Amino acid sequence: LARAAARVMACAGEPAFRISLAQWSLHRTHGSGELPALDFPARARKLGFEGVEYVNSFFRDQVKDFGWLGELKRRCEAEGVRSLLIMCDGLGALGDANAAARARAIENHWPWLDAAKFLGCHSIRVNAQSSGTWEEQRGRAAEGLQMLTEVAQAYDLNVIVENHGGLSSNGKWLSEVIRTVNLPHCGTLPDFGNFSLGDGKWYDRYNGVRELMPFAKAVSAKSHDFDANGEEKNTDYRKMLRIVLDAGYRGWIGVEYEGGSISEEQGILLTKALLERVREEFASEGG
Repeated sequence: LARAAARVMACAGEPAFRISLAQWSLHRTHGSGELPALDFPARARKLGFEGVEYVNSFFRDQVKDFGWLGELKRRCEAEGVRSLLIMCDGLGALGDANAAARARAIENHWPWLDAAKFLGCHSIRVNAQSSGTWEEQRGRAAEGLQMLTEVAQAYDLNVIVENHGGLSSNGKWLSEVIRTVNLPHCGTLPDFGNFSLGDGKWYDRYNGVRELMPFAKAVSAKSHDFDANGEEKNTDYRKMLRIVLDAGYRGWIGVEYEGGSISEEQGILLTKALLERVREEFASEGG
């Protein structure tokens, strides 16, 4: 099915998916001060990307500064780069057991909805942090997500949840949460690699992505290490991309390199090349 879908898209002059750059791929470069956040669109374009995914920690102090945000938007337009989403961390637990803390966490996300709308994004990415039993966390996370999504709907924005630690790295649990929320603007951002359950235990990444794809509004191609042939050592990209395409997904897939054995730019380009290679293989096989 993935190959057939890719062939159909290719015949129509459209790629089966487009490739964006997640800002976290350059977190060390940003953190060193070498790359100011305003220069991210130009760096992404230089590396061959036409879509970008922001991380809130790199411009937390500017979220309400629409002069600064306007300059970021202008630079995106000048580079021909599209703003896709903002990944939001450090804003409190949307599934906090304390109702007041949960409400504060929801309110902390509101400025990022304003920023995402201004920049032309389709989503903010959030976390489903909670505590308690499986059922308690599912209910609390769903309640917080539902309340935030009801606000986001007024902006015509999506609230999307990544498998990102705790029970959210369990695909079954997170899919249950999204079904419980049951709102069209609430979905997932499946990440190929974030399936650590702690204590050395891992959730099967392929099953996890398969469980999350029915709700996906973005996809994160996590990478860490590559072999001599340019293949990612931890994830079979062909198997994973078949799962993504077989789910009917035709949106952007974000490169998120997180390794340390090579430079960030090298890791980004190797991940991008791998995605392009598999996309081309799928389009040509059987054709």
